[in-house]
Amino acid sequence: MNLAKSVIGAELEQFEIHFREAVKSRVPLLDRIMHYIVKRKGKQLRPMFVLLSARLGGEVNESSYRAASLVELLH
Repeated sequence: MNLAKSVIGAELEQFEIHFREAVKSRVPLLDRIMHYIVKRKGKQLRPMFVLLSARLGGEVNESSYRAASLVELLH
């Protein structure tokens, strides 16, 4: 896992930014709930696998971050 993080460390940091933006809501209660969920992040293996897969096929782009966010939310 450390090797994967060393390969896509910058992309994982960008994922954090994209993910926080993706879960923002104008509804205050929903925004608080989503903020709580984002704070309780785990190892983030699922987004890491998505970003590594994107890297294998070329470069990580906006669609890659969107897919990683969706996978994390669906989990």
